[in-house]
Amino acid sequence: MINAADTVWMLIATALVMVMTPTLGFFYGGLVRKKNILSILMQCMVILAVISIQWILFGYTLAFGPDKGGVIGGLEWAFLRGVGLTPLEGQTIPHQLFVCFQMMFAVITPALIVGAFAERIKFSGFLLFIILWSTFVYDPMAHWVWASGGWLFSKGALDFAGGTVIHITAGISALVFSILIGKRGGNGQSRSPHNLPFAILGASFLWFGWFGFNAGSALGVKGQTVSAFLNTNTAAASAAVTWMLVDWLVHKTPTALGVITGLVAGLVSITPAAGYVTPMASIAIGAGGSIIGFIFVSYIKKLFGYDDSLDVFGVHGMAGIWGALATGLFASKEIGGTDGLFYGNPHQLWVQFITVVTAIAIAAIGTFILYKVCDLIVGMRVETIEENIGLDLTQHHEAAYTLMD
Repeated sequence: MINAADTVWMLIATALVMVMTPTLGFFYGGLVRKKNILSILMQCMVILAVISIQWILFGYTLAFGPDKGGVIGGLEWAFLRGVGLTPLEGQTIPHQLFVCFQMMFAVITPALIVGAFAERIKFSGFLLFIILWSTFVYDPMAHWVWASGGWLFSKGALDFAGGTVIHITAGISALVFSILIGKRGGNGQSRSPHNLPFAILGASFLWFGWFGFNAGSALGVKGQTVSAFLNTNTAAASAAVTWMLVDWLVHKTPTALGVITGLVAGLVSITPAAGYVTPMASIAIGAGGSIIGFIFVSYIKKLFGYDDSLDVFGVHGMAGIWGALATGLFASKEIGGTDGLFYGNPHQLWVQFITVVTAIAIAAIGTFILYKVCDLIVGMRVETIEENIGLDLTQHHEAAYTLMD
């Protein structure tokens, strides 16, 4: 039976997750040079449109359709045939609303990768890659972890709102992509954000939207919804304070960029665990994700020399890995799911480890193959002169800022 309260909450949660994608554009856009902000916003807006259509046509059925051997969903729900208003088994919201909510997850996941290839990708290559990546990386991974017949779901994998399905796959793909496409001109040297207030505004609304992201994953109004809501805020706050303090200690000054980067790392870290852990555990998970993110952004990136423009790997990939493993440590069946290691169930940590390794593998291998295919078909990197001029003008013939006398 459809429950009115659950349906209203899920409509709100879906809208909150939807707005996160253009908001991500402002977060990323504020961090690049002013000659490239429109290209970032354009990429995020186009992903919202294109992946929405892909999801309706065949993405949803691949991810959640009737299972085919634990590997992929069948095509029975392609073009949303047979997908009506009657709830799926065990749910209290219309089937089409579940489609909408999961659609917004499918949209924002490839949008996260935008930060890795910012300022140097052809729009045609970007568009082709995003469609293929969503189909051959995201959809299978979503089926394995979230669909009732998926093989990782059957093993008991816990991923409340997408730590592995979303953040690890996007983060690992970002690392592989940044290596393949090469450094930005100037040897990929760090550059100051051109509009830090934009980035702060974007981060603020990401925090706001994340309540729909995590608490909405309870798929209704219940105790687990409240737990996920509280844990989301707590982990973000813990991570923001932690990054600020570490920044202060190491670099001798607290920075606004550090605070917003830390809070995103905390949100990522708590995502797989949000509906399974206590508020005190969320403090530890948020702080841990912030410290790990800081190490990778400040040191590991420089050590290995890859040019992940906006630190998608360090903030999303590594914080996602930590969050997924931390779920296997802190999960409590009194809140949801099953107990983790700290509650006497070491097997759950092993299941989480298998899930993490699987996400890394499909993202790395899939991204490598798809990048090579797209590069062969349309090319992926703009010419040096186009990069120097900026993608706003060379790819879209538009300028974000017009100065008038």
